[in-house]
Amino acid sequence: MAGKVVAILGVTGVVGTQMLRCLEERDFPVSRLVALASARSEGKTVTFCDEEIAVREATPEAFEGVDIVLGAAGDAQARELLPEAAARGAVCVDNSHAFRLDPDVPLVIPEINAGDIVDRPRNIIANPNCATIIGLLPIFPLHQRSSLKRLIVSTYQAASGAGMPGLTELQRETKVLSEGGEVGATDPFAYQLAYNLIPQIGGFKDEAYTSEEWKMQNEGRKIMHLPDVRVNCTCVRVPIMRSHSESITAEFERPISPDEAREILSSAPGVRVVDDPEALRYPMPLDTSDQDLVYVGRIRRDLSAPDGVSALTLFCCGDQIRKGAATNAVQIAEYLV
Repeated sequence: MAGKVVAILGVTGVVGTQMLRCLEERDFPVSRLVALASARSEGKTVTFCDEEIAVREATPEAFEGVDIVLGAAGDAQARELLPEAAARGAVCVDNSHAFRLDPDVPLVIPEINAGDIVDRPRNIIANPNCATIIGLLPIFPLHQRSSLKRLIVSTYQAASGAGMPGLTELQRETKVLSEGGEVGATDPFAYQLAYNLIPQIGGFKDEAYTSEEWKMQNEGRKIMHLPDVRVNCTCVRVPIMRSHSESITAEFERPISPDEAREILSSAPGVRVVDDPEALRYPMPLDTSDQDLVYVGRIRRDLSAPDGVSALTLFCCGDQIRKGAATNAVQIAEYLV
Protein backbone atom coordinates (compact mmCIF):
# COMPACT_ATOMS: atom_id res chain seq x y z
CA MET A 1 0.00 0.00 0.00
CA ALA A 2 1.52 3.29 -1.12
CA GLY A 3 2.14 5.85 1.58
CA LYS A 4 0.17 9.08 1.71
CA VAL A 5 1.14 12.62 2.62
CA VAL A 6 -1.18 13.33 5.53
CA ALA A 7 -1.77 16.73 7.11
CA ILE A 8 -3.45 17.25 10.47
CA LEU A 9 -5.07 20.67 10.79
CA GLY A 10 -5.23 21.57 14.48
CA VAL A 11 -2.55 19.07 15.42
CA THR A 12 -1.81 20.56 18.87
CA GLY A 13 -5.39 20.24 20.20
CA VAL A 14 -6.94 17.30 22.02
CA VAL A 15 -8.44 15.71 18.90
CA GLY A 16 -5.42 16.49 16.71
CA THR A 17 -3.10 14.86 19.24
CA GLN A 18 -5.35 11.79 19.35
CA MET A 19 -5.34 11.64 15.55
CA LEU A 20 -1.55 11.29 15.66
CA ARG A 21 -1.85 8.36 18.07
CA CYS A 22 -4.61 6.71 16.02
CA LEU A 23 -2.55 6.90 12.84
CA GLU A 24 0.29 5.19 14.69
CA GLU A 25 -1.88 2.54 16.33
CA ARG A 26 -3.66 1.59 13.11
CA ASP A 27 -0.43 1.56 11.01
CA PHE A 28 -1.88 4.06 8.58
CA PRO A 29 0.41 4.34 5.52
CA VAL A 30 1.91 7.80 6.07
CA SER A 31 4.84 8.69 3.83
CA ARG A 32 5.08 12.19 5.33
CA LEU A 33 3.16 13.95 8.08
CA VAL A 34 2.40 17.67 7.85
CA ALA A 35 1.62 19.18 11.27
CA LEU A 36 -0.50 22.34 11.00
CA ALA A 37 -1.95 24.69 13.60
CA SER A 38 -2.53 28.39 14.19
CA ALA A 39 0.34 30.89 14.04
CA ARG A 40 0.77 30.84 17.82
CA SER A 41 1.75 27.15 17.69
CA GLU A 42 4.34 27.56 14.91
CA GLY A 43 7.72 26.33 16.09
CA LYS A 44 6.34 23.75 18.51
CA THR A 45 6.93 20.08 17.75
CA VAL A 46 4.78 16.96 17.83
CA THR A 47 5.96 13.36 17.97
CA PHE A 48 4.88 10.91 15.29
CA CYS A 49 6.39 7.42 14.98
CA ASP A 50 9.32 8.49 17.21
CA GLU A 51 10.08 11.48 14.99
CA GLU A 52 9.86 15.10 16.11
CA ILE A 53 7.92 17.11 13.54
CA ALA A 54 7.83 20.90 13.53
CA VAL A 55 4.39 22.51 13.60
CA ARG A 56 3.73 24.89 10.71
CA GLU A 57 1.22 27.69 10.45
CA ALA A 58 -1.90 26.57 8.59
CA THR A 59 -2.04 28.53 5.33
CA PRO A 60 -3.47 27.59 1.93
CA GLU A 61 0.05 27.02 0.61
CA ALA A 62 0.79 24.53 3.40
CA PHE A 63 -1.51 21.99 1.69
CA GLU A 64 0.54 21.75 -1.50
CA GLY A 65 1.36 18.09 -2.18
CA VAL A 66 -0.91 16.78 0.59
CA ASP A 67 -3.06 13.71 -0.19
CA ILE A 68 -5.31 13.58 2.90
CA VAL A 69 -6.17 16.26 5.46
CA LEU A 70 -7.53 15.33 8.87
CA GLY A 71 -9.27 18.42 10.22
CA ALA A 72 -9.32 19.00 13.98
CA ALA A 73 -9.77 22.78 13.93
CA GLY A 74 -12.78 24.97 14.64
CA ASP A 75 -15.56 25.86 12.22
CA ALA A 76 -14.09 29.17 11.03
CA GLN A 77 -10.65 27.74 10.26
CA ALA A 78 -12.21 24.72 8.56
CA ARG A 79 -14.38 26.89 6.33
CA GLU A 80 -11.41 29.06 5.39
CA LEU A 81 -8.76 26.39 4.78
CA LEU A 82 -10.29 23.05 3.83
CA PRO A 83 -11.71 24.25 0.48
CA GLU A 84 -8.19 25.53 -0.26
CA ALA A 85 -6.76 22.10 0.55
CA ALA A 86 -9.41 20.38 -1.57
CA ALA A 87 -8.67 22.72 -4.49
CA ARG A 88 -5.04 21.55 -4.29
CA GLY A 89 -6.08 17.91 -4.65
CA ALA A 90 -6.34 16.77 -1.03
CA VAL A 91 -9.28 14.81 0.33
CA CYS A 92 -10.33 16.41 3.61
CA VAL A 93 -11.88 14.56 6.54
CA ASP A 94 -13.20 17.29 8.79
CA ASN A 95 -14.16 17.04 12.45
CA SER A 96 -15.75 20.49 12.70
CA HIS A 97 -19.43 21.32 12.24
CA ALA A 98 -18.73 23.51 9.21
CA PHE A 99 -19.74 21.10 6.43
CA ARG A 100 -21.81 18.40 8.12
CA LEU A 101 -25.17 19.36 6.65
CA ASP A 102 -23.84 20.48 3.27
CA PRO A 103 -25.67 18.31 0.69
CA ASP A 104 -22.42 17.96 -1.31
CA VAL A 105 -20.46 16.67 1.70
CA PRO A 106 -20.97 13.10 2.95
CA LEU A 107 -21.41 12.73 6.72
CA VAL A 108 -19.94 9.38 7.63
CA ILE A 109 -19.74 6.78 10.38
CA PRO A 110 -17.90 3.97 8.56
CA GLU A 111 -19.78 1.18 10.36
CA ILE A 112 -23.05 2.68 9.09
CA ASN A 113 -22.63 4.47 5.75
CA ALA A 114 -19.11 3.95 4.40
CA GLY A 115 -20.62 3.76 0.91
CA ASP A 116 -21.32 7.51 1.04
CA ILE A 117 -17.56 8.23 1.01
CA VAL A 118 -17.28 7.76 -2.76
CA ASP A 119 -19.68 10.62 -3.56
CA ARG A 120 -17.75 13.70 -2.44
CA PRO A 121 -18.01 16.46 -5.07
CA ARG A 122 -16.28 19.02 -2.83
CA ASN A 123 -13.48 16.57 -1.85
CA ILE A 124 -14.57 17.04 1.78
CA ILE A 125 -15.98 14.33 4.06
CA ALA A 126 -17.49 15.36 7.39
CA ASN A 127 -16.99 13.58 10.69
CA PRO A 128 -20.25 13.63 12.71
CA ASN A 129 -20.72 15.13 16.14
CA CYS A 130 -19.25 12.91 18.87
CA ALA A 131 -22.60 12.27 20.58
CA THR A 132 -24.16 11.39 17.23
CA ILE A 133 -21.50 8.75 16.57
CA ILE A 134 -21.76 7.20 20.03
CA GLY A 135 -25.56 7.07 19.94
CA LEU A 136 -26.02 5.77 16.41
CA LEU A 137 -23.54 2.89 16.56
CA PRO A 138 -25.87 0.75 18.71
CA ILE A 139 -29.10 2.12 17.20
CA PHE A 140 -28.36 1.50 13.52
CA PRO A 141 -28.04 -2.33 13.75
CA LEU A 142 -31.42 -2.41 15.47
CA HIS A 143 -32.85 -0.20 12.72
CA GLN A 144 -31.58 -2.70 10.14
CA ARG A 145 -33.69 -5.39 11.83
CA SER A 146 -36.79 -3.25 12.35
CA SER A 147 -37.14 0.23 10.85
CA LEU A 148 -36.51 3.08 13.28
CA LYS A 149 -39.38 5.54 13.77
CA ARG A 150 -38.42 7.72 16.74
CA LEU A 151 -35.56 8.49 19.13
CA ILE A 152 -35.63 10.16 22.54
CA VAL A 153 -32.08 10.82 23.75
CA SER A 154 -30.52 12.30 26.88
CA THR A 155 -26.76 12.74 26.72
CA TYR A 156 -24.26 13.01 29.56
CA GLN A 157 -21.27 14.61 27.86
CA ALA A 158 -17.76 14.80 29.26
CA ALA A 159 -15.58 17.88 29.67
CA SER A 160 -13.42 16.64 26.79
CA GLY A 161 -16.20 17.70 24.42
CA ALA A 162 -15.07 21.28 25.06
CA GLY A 163 -11.49 20.40 24.08
CA MET A 164 -8.38 21.06 26.14
CA PRO A 165 -9.93 24.15 27.80
CA GLY A 166 -12.76 21.96 29.11
CA LEU A 167 -10.41 19.31 30.50
CA THR A 168 -8.16 21.92 32.09
CA GLU A 169 -11.09 23.76 33.67
CA LEU A 170 -12.60 20.63 35.23
CA GLN A 171 -9.22 19.67 36.68
CA ARG A 172 -8.77 23.19 38.05
CA GLU A 173 -12.22 23.35 39.63
CA THR A 174 -11.88 19.92 41.24
CA LYS A 175 -8.50 20.82 42.73
CA VAL A 176 -9.69 24.21 44.01
CA LEU A 177 -12.79 22.73 45.65
CA SER A 178 -10.87 19.83 47.21
CA GLU A 179 -8.61 22.41 48.88
CA GLY A 180 -11.56 24.39 50.24
CA GLY A 181 -11.34 27.25 47.75
CA GLU A 182 -13.91 28.92 45.53
CA VAL A 183 -14.14 28.23 41.81
CA GLY A 184 -14.63 31.85 40.72
CA ALA A 185 -14.99 32.65 37.03
CA THR A 186 -15.41 29.69 34.70
CA ASP A 187 -14.40 29.21 31.08
CA PRO A 188 -15.38 27.58 28.71
CA PHE A 189 -18.42 26.50 30.75
CA ALA A 190 -21.22 28.89 31.69
CA TYR A 191 -21.19 27.61 35.28
CA GLN A 192 -19.03 25.54 37.63
CA LEU A 193 -18.91 21.98 36.26
CA ALA A 194 -17.21 20.19 39.16
CA TYR A 195 -19.82 18.61 41.48
CA ASN A 196 -22.47 19.91 39.10
CA LEU A 197 -24.03 19.33 35.70
CA ILE A 198 -25.06 21.89 33.10
CA PRO A 199 -28.14 21.23 30.91
CA GLN A 200 -26.75 23.28 28.04
CA ILE A 201 -24.16 22.46 25.37
CA GLY A 202 -23.85 25.11 22.68
CA GLY A 203 -26.00 28.18 22.27
CA PHE A 204 -29.79 28.17 22.39
CA LYS A 205 -31.47 28.15 19.00
CA ASP A 206 -34.93 27.41 17.61
CA GLU A 207 -37.62 26.12 19.98
CA ALA A 208 -35.27 26.62 22.98
CA TYR A 209 -33.08 23.69 21.89
CA THR A 210 -29.29 24.08 21.91
CA SER A 211 -27.00 23.79 18.90
CA GLU A 212 -25.75 20.43 20.20
CA GLU A 213 -29.30 19.12 20.37
CA TRP A 214 -29.98 20.26 16.81
CA LYS A 215 -26.83 18.43 15.67
CA MET A 216 -28.22 15.22 17.13
CA GLN A 217 -31.57 15.96 15.49
CA ASN A 218 -30.25 16.52 11.97
CA GLU A 219 -27.05 14.50 11.64
CA GLY A 220 -28.62 11.12 12.39
CA ARG A 221 -31.21 11.67 9.69
CA LYS A 222 -28.50 12.33 7.10
CA ILE A 223 -26.21 9.46 8.15
CA MET A 224 -28.94 6.81 8.26
CA HIS A 225 -30.75 8.19 5.18
CA LEU A 226 -33.87 8.59 7.31
CA PRO A 227 -35.08 12.16 6.65
CA ASP A 228 -38.39 11.61 8.44
CA VAL A 229 -37.23 9.88 11.63
CA ARG A 230 -38.44 11.78 14.71
CA VAL A 231 -35.77 12.80 17.23
CA ASN A 232 -35.92 14.59 20.57
CA CYS A 233 -32.73 15.25 22.50
CA THR A 234 -31.49 16.88 25.70
CA CYS A 235 -27.71 17.36 25.93
CA VAL A 236 -26.09 17.74 29.35
CA ARG A 237 -22.46 18.52 30.31
CA VAL A 238 -21.34 16.37 33.26
CA PRO A 239 -18.15 16.42 35.39
CA ILE A 240 -16.49 13.48 33.60
CA MET A 241 -13.07 13.91 31.99
CA ARG A 242 -13.73 11.90 28.83
CA SER A 243 -16.27 9.43 27.44
CA HIS A 244 -19.83 10.49 26.70
CA SER A 245 -22.87 8.53 27.91
CA GLU A 246 -26.38 8.44 26.47
CA SER A 247 -29.78 7.18 27.56
CA ILE A 248 -31.78 6.32 24.45
CA THR A 249 -35.36 5.23 23.90
CA ALA A 250 -35.93 4.00 20.36
CA GLU A 251 -39.28 3.22 18.74
CA PHE A 252 -39.34 0.70 15.88
CA GLU A 253 -41.74 -0.40 13.16
CA ARG A 254 -41.86 -3.99 14.45
CA PRO A 255 -41.21 -5.51 17.89
CA ILE A 256 -37.65 -6.24 19.03
CA SER A 257 -37.29 -7.96 22.38
CA PRO A 258 -34.43 -7.05 24.73
CA ASP A 259 -32.89 -10.50 24.20
CA GLU A 260 -33.10 -10.09 20.44
CA ALA A 261 -31.51 -6.64 20.70
CA ARG A 262 -28.63 -8.06 22.74
CA GLU A 263 -28.14 -10.76 20.12
CA ILE A 264 -28.11 -8.22 17.27
CA LEU A 265 -25.71 -5.89 19.07
CA SER A 266 -23.34 -8.69 20.12
CA SER A 267 -22.20 -8.96 16.50
CA ALA A 268 -22.55 -5.29 15.53
CA PRO A 269 -19.33 -3.57 14.40
CA GLY A 270 -17.85 -1.10 16.86
CA VAL A 271 -20.15 -2.17 19.70
CA ARG A 272 -19.65 -4.23 22.88
CA VAL A 273 -22.65 -5.47 24.88
CA VAL A 274 -22.13 -5.04 28.63
CA ASP A 275 -25.51 -5.94 30.07
CA ASP A 276 -25.82 -8.15 33.14
CA PRO A 277 -27.92 -6.42 35.84
CA GLU A 278 -27.54 -9.27 38.34
CA ALA A 279 -23.75 -8.88 38.21
CA LEU A 280 -24.04 -5.07 38.17
CA ARG A 281 -22.44 -4.93 34.73
CA TYR A 282 -23.38 -1.99 32.54
CA PRO A 283 -21.55 0.69 30.49
CA MET A 284 -19.67 3.39 32.41
CA PRO A 285 -17.32 6.19 31.31
CA LEU A 286 -14.44 4.82 33.38
CA ASP A 287 -14.51 1.56 31.42
CA THR A 288 -14.95 3.07 27.97
CA SER A 289 -12.29 5.78 28.05
CA ASP A 290 -9.16 5.42 25.88
CA GLN A 291 -10.54 2.71 23.59
CA ASP A 292 -12.69 2.66 20.45
CA LEU A 293 -15.77 0.55 21.17
CA VAL A 294 -19.16 1.88 22.21
CA TYR A 295 -20.43 -0.11 25.20
CA VAL A 296 -24.18 -0.72 25.36
CA GLY A 297 -26.29 -2.14 28.17
CA ARG A 298 -29.37 -1.60 30.37
CA ILE A 299 -31.36 -2.88 27.36
CA ARG A 300 -35.00 -3.13 28.36
CA ARG A 301 -38.55 -2.71 27.13
CA ASP A 302 -39.98 0.81 27.25
CA LEU A 303 -42.76 0.42 29.81
CA SER A 304 -44.33 3.75 28.83
CA ALA A 305 -44.92 2.80 25.19
CA PRO A 306 -48.61 2.64 24.20
CA ASP A 307 -50.13 -0.67 23.21
CA GLY A 308 -48.98 -1.72 19.77
CA VAL A 309 -45.82 0.41 19.87
CA SER A 310 -42.46 -1.36 19.94
CA ALA A 311 -39.81 0.58 21.86
CA LEU A 312 -36.60 -0.21 23.71
CA THR A 313 -34.51 1.79 26.16
CA LEU A 314 -30.75 1.40 26.44
CA PHE A 315 -27.66 3.09 27.86
CA CYS A 316 -24.39 3.49 25.97
CA CYS A 317 -20.95 5.01 26.56
CA GLY A 318 -18.04 5.77 24.26
CA ASP A 319 -14.79 7.71 24.25
CA GLN A 320 -15.57 11.15 22.85
CA ILE A 321 -12.00 11.91 21.78
CA ARG A 322 -11.35 8.56 20.11
CA LYS A 323 -14.38 6.98 18.39
CA GLY A 324 -16.35 10.19 18.84
CA ALA A 325 -13.76 12.15 16.85
CA ALA A 326 -10.20 11.05 16.00
CA THR A 327 -10.66 7.33 15.38
CA ASN A 328 -13.76 7.84 13.25
CA ALA A 329 -11.83 10.31 11.07
CA VAL A 330 -8.90 7.91 10.64
CA GLN A 331 -11.31 5.09 9.79
CA ILE A 332 -12.77 7.27 7.04
CA ALA A 333 -9.25 8.00 5.77
CA GLU A 334 -8.56 4.27 5.61
CA TYR A 335 -11.28 3.96 2.97
CA LEU A 336 -9.38 6.50 0.87
CA VAL A 337 -6.28 4.28 0.60
